[in-house]
Amino acid sequence: METPNAPNSEAPAAVTDSPADLSKRLAGLLARIADGDQAAFAEFYQFTSRRVFGMARRVLIDPELSEDTTQEVFLQVWQNAAKFNPEAGSPLSWLMTISHRRAVDKVRSSQSATDREAKYGASSQDVDHDSVSAEVDSRLEAEAVVRCLETLTDTQQESVRLAYYGGLTYREVAEKLNAAVPTIKSRIRDGLIRLKTCLGVS
Repeated sequence: METPNAPNSEAPAAVTDSPADLSKRLAGLLARIADGDQAAFAEFYQFTSRRVFGMARRVLIDPELSEDTTQEVFLQVWQNAAKFNPEAGSPLSWLMTISHRRAVDKVRSSQSATDREAKYGASSQDVDHDSVSAEVDSRLEAEAVVRCLETLTDTQQESVRLAYYGGLTYREVAEKLNAAVPTIKSRIRDGLIRLKTCLGVS
């Protein structure tokens, strides 16, 4: 099955039937599409693609996303035409319901991806383990680290323990200790420098 091209917003309207005649015609086309009739699918697309694209554009704003969503809607029509129930509503109502749901799903999917990227970016920015911490983690024995931790101030020691033994980000440490993120970063960095000196890391 080849999906027709994206709707051309400059194309003239193809539908001149009355609403009742259009519903009857679309219902007949859906019945043929359910039997795998590609010509019927192309005709159905011609009659309805601008409406679907318009619905997607109102929800998504972005024209490219709207075109993608339109294609997904018609793929769903091709696959699920047999599920259309004329007693439950008109073909256009059925189609617009599919279109709206697909557009909303696209919004949610895009937002979810954006949230994941933002979360990853924040995490990457917060957990910027510098070369000092890397050397401490990789080259020094736990016993020596514990001994040198005792040379830190209480606030430095608490911050370092939460960040490197508790696995918390700078932001999480700041929230736990009710302090500003820059303050926590400074405490941890100063603490690691003191650890470096104590442990003799060059």
